Amino acid sequence: MKAVDLFAGSGGTTLGATMAGIDVLWAANHNPIAVETHKLNHPQTIHACQDLHQADWSLVPRHDLLLASPCCQGHSKAAGKKRETLKADQSRSTAWAVVSCLEAHQTESAVIENVNCFMSWTLFEPWKLALERLGYALSFNLLNAQDFGVPQSRERLIIIATRSRKPIEIKWDTQPKVAASSIIDWESEHEWDLVVNRVEATRNRVANGRKQFGEVFLDAAYGSEKGGRSIHKPLGTVTTVNKHSIVIGDKIRPLSIAELAQAQSFPSTYKWPKQKTQTKTMIGNAVPPLMAAGVLSKLQQYL
Repeated sequence: MKAVDLFAGSGGTTLGATMAGIDVLWAANHNPIAVETHKLNHPQTIHACQDLHQADWSLVPRHDLLLASPCCQGHSKAAGKKRETLKADQSRSTAWAVVSCLEAHQTESAVIENVNCFMSWTLFEPWKLALERLGYALSFNLLNAQDFGVPQSRERLIIIATRSRKPIEIKWDTQPKVAASSIIDWESEHEWDLVVNRVEATRNRVANGRKQFGEVFLDAAYGSEKGGRSIHKPLGTVTTVNKHSIVIGDKIRPLSIAELAQAQSFPSTYKWPKQKTQTKTMIGNAVPPLMAAGVLSKLQQYL
């Protein structure tokens, strides 16, 4: 199959598609650093750095499969009050690019990835109706990356659009869960801090985590977590900030970029830019390649 990748970011979906035997012809994103990162790792793909609201779809190569991950920040509950801003409105509106591309190309099938809250969007029903009016039957699948061999619990909505009378119904396989311990770098030197130097909320979480898991466990900030997380379970959802830290005794450090990339199932050979903040953002926003590969490999059995 030949595919195009909208909102391709650093290339998680493209890498997963390639692993599934799909040729990604064209990929687009508005962020020049993300596009350069994608190009560095997928030089065989044609790249476009542009706002997809203004895309000239006639320039996109003919393809069998549309892959798209419209901006999810405007839908996510984690955004809090930021979901009520103009920026959030603009973020949500990126989903209409999917409709425009499918209208222009009448692609046989599409896979659209987003957070589950996408279906609570005020314009979700008109968006859904637009795809149906174009002749697509929609299958809604709430899947977790940890069931695809990704060492991370990351729940995502996968919408599969097919030009068929009925929505495609896939029986998904579940792989054994991979522990967070598998992505922790236990060998290299890292910069550690003392738990006592952290803010009270962190100290309290660590104290609770130590009671439950002993001397070695994971701490998670920026959420409702009150304690720790076992290293023998998948990591919590990787985000764009320093959310996860490893605790060993009285020392604590955030997970490194390499560890976060592995938690997203990127291979150690994947090339990232030198800008750490930009890289963390791209990793946090990425579709885990193993999840994309699992979804697309399974989908091809049903098409």
